[in-house]
Amino acid sequence: MTRRAQQSDGPAAQPLRSDAERNRERIIAAARLVFARDGLNASMASVAREAGVGIATMFRRFPTKEELVAAVFSDRMDAYAEAVAVALEDPDPWHGFVGYIETACAMQAADYGFADVLTMTFPTAEALERRRDEAYASMVELIGRAKATGRLREDFDPSDLVLIHMANAGVVNATGEAAPDAWRRVVALLIQSLEAPARGPLPDSPEHDALYKAMLRAGPGSSPAAVPDESG
Repeated sequence: MTRRAQQSDGPAAQPLRSDAERNRERIIAAARLVFARDGLNASMASVAREAGVGIATMFRRFPTKEELVAAVFSDRMDAYAEAVAVALEDPDPWHGFVGYIETACAMQAADYGFADVLTMTFPTAEALERRRDEAYASMVELIGRAKATGRLREDFDPSDLVLIHMANAGVVNATGEAAPDAWRRVVALLIQSLEAPARGPLPDSPEHDALYKAMLRAGPGSSPAAVPDESG
């Protein structure tokens, strides 16, 4: 490459990188609003409209919906993992366990998108899933400690946490702004049902693979059917 070419190409490339970064941040900010309001069923097109960018620009920055979800919710998954860490540090394991459930369910109630995130799995969003797995491992430890105190019913299974999040997400999405605090009563009912002594036996918990398939089936589509050819 000649010196002249370097001089002419260098300045022209920088604005493109800056524009791309600005578009990316606009899309993430718009997706936060749209997903929080409408959940993860919101379309990529609705996010593009909120961001004020073309759909082709959207897919250049985020080729799949999973990539956009990972970018939007990475900080919330960090906060979720931190809630688990705080629960694990509580000297009273039962209190820590209850505090975790209340905190996680409150996070779902505050953001319809995150309510969905905790009930879905995103195989290509490796960082997001790794953070979730770390939090889950800590919760398994906390569950063991809570059972050892005699406060948590012995037949509680870690997979029941996923069912609790699914139940809470359903309540949050069904009641919406009409009854925004209804989830609190449901969570209180659930917590009271978890405390020992158990009133009776529970049905078998779902198999791990079956629950994973349910979470996978609930996730957003990962590939667009077609991307219009447009500028922007």
